[in-house]
Amino acid sequence: MNAEDYKMPLGQKASLVSIVCDKFDSHSTIIETNNSLRELRELLRTLGLVAGEEYVQNKKQIESATMLGAGKLEEIAEQARAEGSELLVFDFELTASQVRNIKAITKFEVVDRNTVILEIFAHHARTKEAKIQIEISRLKYLLPRLTSMWGHFSKQRAAGAALGGEGEQQLELDRRMIRERIEFYKKQLEEVQISREQQRKKRQHQAVTAALVGYTNAGKSSLMNRLCRVNVLEENKLFATLDSTFRTLNPDSKPPMIMIDTVGFISNLPNTLIQGFKTTLESALEADLLLIVCDISDPNYQKHLRVTQEVLTELKLEDKNQIVVFNKKDLLNDPVRARIIMRNYPNSFLVSSYDEEDMKNLREHVIDYFLSKQDHYDLFIPYEQGEAHSRIRGNANVLKTVSHEQGIFYRIRIPDFIFQQLGLNNFILAPAEAKEWEQNHLIP
Repeated sequence: MNAEDYKMPLGQKASLVSIVCDKFDSHSTIIETNNSLRELRELLRTLGLVAGEEYVQNKKQIESATMLGAGKLEEIAEQARAEGSELLVFDFELTASQVRNIKAITKFEVVDRNTVILEIFAHHARTKEAKIQIEISRLKYLLPRLTSMWGHFSKQRAAGAALGGEGEQQLELDRRMIRERIEFYKKQLEEVQISREQQRKKRQHQAVTAALVGYTNAGKSSLMNRLCRVNVLEENKLFATLDSTFRTLNPDSKPPMIMIDTVGFISNLPNTLIQGFKTTLESALEADLLLIVCDISDPNYQKHLRVTQEVLTELKLEDKNQIVVFNKKDLLNDPVRARIIMRNYPNSFLVSSYDEEDMKNLREHVIDYFLSKQDHYDLFIPYEQGEAHSRIRGNANVLKTVSHEQGIFYRIRIPDFIFQQLGLNNFILAPAEAKEWEQNHLIP
């Protein structure tokens, strides 16, 4: 899982290759292809590669062996060589045989969009779980492509000679080594996930949570920093954040309100990464509220919202309470468009993470949401029950107290699941008793 193992060095120049074909999903029109190429250009920038010229062919039928026609590929190779490119990056997934065939025609190193995303994930993962899951995904993707990507894995063959008998082909040795590494990482992942699940269950009984979810580079980390007044990494790059980050939203409330920043979504995610992507997003499963963050300045904001909802549906999170937050209003130069969007999403927020008033209003809304979901209890606790008084003050939001010669009346607000852990049910006043306290002790 070392960045040095990867084939595409920083600063390498890459030419972008795509297609327009009405039978090809996400590339059926020139608009779709241009949008996808724009995203690929950002992916390359995130990876540290220099994006060169774009080459697009209009096709009625896809060439099964090479996607584009052989003549077009030769033309692209000639022009890419003239502009100083060292790499051809295709804006869709290529099979192992397609990579071999294209390399044979162009005499260029060839990678696809999926390879770029996999390498970004591998470079940016921080937690042990994310690193292991991404390495499994990368190895699964490399396995069927090993013949065409021989150099990509050449640095990881040091122990290969010990794996097979005399005369066994090196390629098969490498394949065996990859399979063994996949199984090794799977076992490691199981251990890490058991520990994470224990931590998740512990948090469930101690806090309420809101998760920031949405398309990559929508500004989730910026919102996290402003809402929680912390300093989480924020960059204008795709997939700057890959690991879930937990921060306290409001330290004064009881129980604590936790904000979770999650990995950004993207369309056409590699199949080998989907499971790892979901694993990283599982932190959203524990959230009581989802803040769906969308970059309102992006012309493809509707597609980004659609992709977000599709991923939430796959995770069975579509029924969770949600708030749509349209971010980056400072980059939107069309106020009419903003009004139309807000009319279509009447309960959403339009914000800039750099606008203090916007952040104050959004933060208060989230806090008020959680407080509104708490239950009210009226209790009377005798003075001698010292531990019970401590549990109330340490875990509940106390709205009112009235001292009495025999004890203290409390009116509190607290989530029911927290209250049930406190063992204070014996002190709850019946509605008639609470009403009597209101009448006799002038409780407002």
